[in-house]
Amino acid sequence: MKENYIKAFFTGVFALISSMLGVLTIPVILMVACNVLDYATGLMASTYRSQDINSYKSIRGIMKKVCMWLLVVVGAVIDQLLLYASQTAGITLPFTFLVACIVAIWIICNEIISILENIKDMGVAIPGFLLPIVEHVKSQVEDKADINKDSEGE
Repeated sequence: MKENYIKAFFTGVFALISSMLGVLTIPVILMVACNVLDYATGLMASTYRSQDINSYKSIRGIMKKVCMWLLVVVGAVIDQLLLYASQTAGITLPFTFLVACIVAIWIICNEIISILENIKDMGVAIPGFLLPIVEHVKSQVEDKADINKDSEGE
């Protein structure tokens, strides 16, 4: 019986988040998960790097993660401004949160790279193809954003 309440609670929370974020739900959940994993692996790797763990460094790390979330919020604000401006001009755009998704994917790639570096610093062998794949995805996101920026400047 208690399990049903727990399932209902998590289902309700996910439904609420999904209804608020829409297409951003999966990138945001992945970003938060990567933030938590990066933070945890960073703490574990600090002992292998002969670094001390203190509350000041810990709080700074958490503040950086929160600022990453704020970058996605800024992307969502930009998306909403673009949608408003296009609707005012009578143009229908085929997307809702393009900029925010690009920002979230870029952050996820950075976090995965950091997680892999932390794991490598702990002496765990990582497959040689893994880091290049993530770096390639990150560069593709950056290239696509740069292409759009370059075409706007012409």
